[in-house]
Amino acid sequence: MTVLNDLDHTCGISDEKLTELFKESIRIDDEIRKIKGLPVARYDDETERAYLEYPDGRMSMSKDDTVIIPDLYGV
Repeated sequence: MTVLNDLDHTCGISDEKLTELFKESIRIDDEIRKIKGLPVARYDDETERAYLEYPDGRMSMSKDDTVIIPDLYGV
């Protein structure tokens, strides 16, 4: 019988290391989206609202609580 512990489920990687790797993967994805000219979803803690940040620095935040869906494919 094999006994598994919490580290076995994460291949021996600690929670801190997993968090670090996750944050780095998000940073890399943001850079890829910027290179492709796609917006990146962000969250403003002060206004407690989500917004889209475009590679040119422009930000798009809805005026009400509607969801912003960018037309990425020209459909």
